[in-house]
Amino acid sequence: MEPLGATTIFLVVCISYLFFSTWRKMSFGCGKLPPGPHAFPIIGNTLQLNKKNLPQHIDELSEMYGSIFTIYLGSEPVVVLYGYEIVKEALIGLGDEFSGRGSMPLFEKFAQESGIVFSNGERWKQLRRFALTNLRNFGMGKKSIEERIQEETRFLMERLRNTHERPFDPTLFLTHAVSNVICSIVFGDRFDYEDKKFVTLINLIEENGNIQRSRWTALYNFFPTLMDFLPGPHQRLFKNAEKFRKFVLERVKEHKESLDLNCTRDFIDAFFIKMEEEQKNGQSDFTVESLVRSSVELFVAGTGTTSITLKFGLLLLLKYPEIEEKVHEEIDRVIGRSRSPCMADRSQMPYTDAVVHEIQRYFALVPLGVPRAVTKDVHLKQYIIPKGTTIFPALKSVLYDSKEFPNPEQFNPKHFLDENGAFKKSDYFMPFSAGKRICVGEGLARMELFLVLTMILQNFTLKPLVDPKDIDITPVTSFVSNAPKSYQLCVLPR
Repeated sequence: MEPLGATTIFLVVCISYLFFSTWRKMSFGCGKLPPGPHAFPIIGNTLQLNKKNLPQHIDELSEMYGSIFTIYLGSEPVVVLYGYEIVKEALIGLGDEFSGRGSMPLFEKFAQESGIVFSNGERWKQLRRFALTNLRNFGMGKKSIEERIQEETRFLMERLRNTHERPFDPTLFLTHAVSNVICSIVFGDRFDYEDKKFVTLINLIEENGNIQRSRWTALYNFFPTLMDFLPGPHQRLFKNAEKFRKFVLERVKEHKESLDLNCTRDFIDAFFIKMEEEQKNGQSDFTVESLVRSSVELFVAGTGTTSITLKFGLLLLLKYPEIEEKVHEEIDRVIGRSRSPCMADRSQMPYTDAVVHEIQRYFALVPLGVPRAVTKDVHLKQYIIPKGTTIFPALKSVLYDSKEFPNPEQFNPKHFLDENGAFKKSDYFMPFSAGKRICVGEGLARMELFLVLTMILQNFTLKPLVDPKDIDITPVTSFVSNAPKSYQLCVLPR
């Protein structure tokens, strides 16, 4: 037989086997999964799904298949939970069973060491418990977390004043300020806005965010093995991730050299002290590797998500100046102009609190949620979801529930106000997800959103460059998250 002919036959056999084994797995190896669009071997639903706007396509699929259905990213099944009732039943009612971290190949490649976000099992429990304890410890170091936010926001106010009412893009202003808050918590100090390393890191975060919102991210999550060998923007993500790791590792080494076990300066110090306590435990999850990865995750997540939400919030207020004016009135009545806002003010400012909540609801930063996974075979409704199956809890479907939030496509702070104008809590408010995997930085993010937005509006009036009715508030939607379109504004001192 000719060598070429033998090679061809071998390839045909291999491809046939691959198709057969994938088909068999999809047909017989997945318990009794919920129905969904027909999937093809190997490629799954790649050809049917709108990778540029997957969340919108999920909305359309829910009309056909209901509150629970299955899609295939490549050959891997993903169960989608759509709507408040099913999300609550799974994430809260079956919290332990749905507490795993789902498969997301792109981010798994980032997380070569185990940190808080992508670990599972006992390691995840230990690292998460530690992070929560330290993020909630307002007495960590010499300043409380609230004081750190207030201090950094005062630097932001000075920077805004220096625009002298000229147009500017708020992206870097907000990103620098928010990033410095998490830097002070993790690394023990803030950076000067012109610091070269700090500027480089922020630029990397911006670049990674733009790439992650491209279709390259979707393709990588569909076909990670293939995409590893292909050139493209996704390769820069991994190079940038290594730069983050090297920066944090450098900080970790500096902390180790100057560590004082009797004086905890920041998260890294607290982690080292925990490592000392765990020395007798040969299987401890508190290692230098998990410290570096956890610090990277806190830095990147603590920088990007809150700053993007604030940027979208300012855009909404430019669009609706009458809402901004009501916030101004409440700020003047409760706080005045002579002191900085504090968290104690929030309970007396129901309208401002409602605006902050409505920004998060309307924006739906992570419309499909960060993927979960079931930790064992789970019976949900009439289906059986096998252990390890990835879950998409469609958070936007909860945040846009028309029964809880009438006309959810409209930005309206009254969604969080009762008939007397008092703030109204809602169980449907899940921008940080729900259950055992709820965002570890939720408390910090809530404080930042309220304090930063309130201080900006205490000091400035926002001025759009176009007529408010012409402002486009449609977010840029991707496989991973939403983001506001680029824009400029002016800020006028009050």
